[in-house]
Amino acid sequence: MTYRVGLGILLLVFVAGCGVTPDDAVDLDDASIDDRPPEGDAPDADDAPDALVDVPRDRPDDALVDVPRDRPDASLADVPRDRPDAPADRMAPSDGGCPPEMALVQGRVCVDRWEAHLEARDMDGGVSAWSPYTNPGSRWVRAVSTEGEVPQGYITGAQSRDACRNAGKRLCALPDWLAACRGPTGQIYPYGNTYVRRRCNEGRTPHPVVQFYGTSVGVFTFERMNNPGINQQPDSLAPAGAFTGCVSPDGLADMVGNLHEWIDDPAGTFKGGFYADAEINGRGCLYTTTAHGFDYRDYSTGFRCCADPR
Repeated sequence: MTYRVGLGILLLVFVAGCGVTPDDAVDLDDASIDDRPPEGDAPDADDAPDALVDVPRDRPDDALVDVPRDRPDASLADVPRDRPDAPADRMAPSDGGCPPEMALVQGRVCVDRWEAHLEARDMDGGVSAWSPYTNPGSRWVRAVSTEGEVPQGYITGAQSRDACRNAGKRLCALPDWLAACRGPTGQIYPYGNTYVRRRCNEGRTPHPVVQFYGTSVGVFTFERMNNPGINQQPDSLAPAGAFTGCVSPDGLADMVGNLHEWIDDPAGTFKGGFYADAEINGRGCLYTTTAHGFDYRDYSTGFRCCADPR
């Protein structure tokens, strides 16, 4: 699949995947304190940069660029237009009443095996793949769970919820997410109770934002942390299922690391950590971030969907 969208101080402190300098450290349990602007001042998702461009790393101000706005489908990949515009084909039940891309967990809930990427409705009414490196704004999108696809970052909790609904699914509730990650014995990591470094996609150094801009000063802002280039650096966001040892007892990939995963909490909660940190806010499946509202987004935020068995 192709997309139209084309070092380094080690950060000492991470905040929910939005690292800060030591003087900016905050209490992660205080949802009113974080490094983003007030909700009313946040740039509209439609104004986010649509393409990664090659810019000198010694000029961080050039890293965010404007692109032509007369091509609203600029982030849509060229894929066949014969994909149906309804989720019914994706929800055909298989074993346990779950569709093939989902696993039955504890006999009660279907959970996507892989973190979601997006499909968007384009101007001719068809549905095409959306770039995982840009926010879809107000476009109609639906969640798709496919092994080997790069999952969607830069997405809010509200957008994740809607994308699941448009796929005939729902955003996972906390009990469902924990059951899927911890398995029937309640283990700490998807693969067991003993931590194994790099078994999952986590622990990356240097911090991706610091590496991308070449400095830790003034870069942990809403706008800069939504640059599509951050997740396109080497050793950063991985295709779904690429870390083959990071699989839960029910066969779910990347529930720890790779991307934070939004859950169904209107106050704003994401789980599991991301590719630079999956330990600071709790170990493994217990990793929880509550410092941001449901409309927050940055390069590290993603999701997967759940559904009731049929």
